[in-house]
Amino acid sequence: MIILFLHGWTSVPGGVKPSYLKDHGHTVVNPALPDDDFDAAVQIAQAEFNQHQPQVVVGSSRGGAVAMSIDSGHTKFVLLCPAWKKYGSATSVKRSTVILHSRADDVIPFADSEELAKSSGATLIEVGRDHRLADPEPLAKMLRACEGGV
Repeated sequence: MIILFLHGWTSVPGGVKPSYLKDHGHTVVNPALPDDDFDAAVQIAQAEFNQHQPQVVVGSSRGGAVAMSIDSGHTKFVLLCPAWKKYGSATSVKRSTVILHSRADDVIPFADSEELAKSSGATLIEVGRDHRLADPEPLAKMLRACEGGV
């Protein structure tokens, strides 16, 4: 499966989460997104989406807001603590979207994901113990969400 992974603010390609997906047999497209220009990040993500036609888009924090801003048709989203209220102007996601978020997140309020899930009909899964979602349980849930399980 091809997965487009959009990293968060001040993160870089090749981190724990995209590496986990790659280590589990998936092709992961993980472009570098500029921290200081949201519109440029969206343009890069859209170009990568258009070129690779992924089956899933994973957006982590600011990358979640970037994902919500691209034209992705019916492609499934897995959003990790999406920072949609902080970046961009998108306010909804597809019903097929899975949102993973920790109630203990001290960067993006869990309530933001509750609101997004409720207004969009997306699935919200509480997981992890912080914003990073880089522990074994959230990594496994991310993989399962990408592969079609919830």
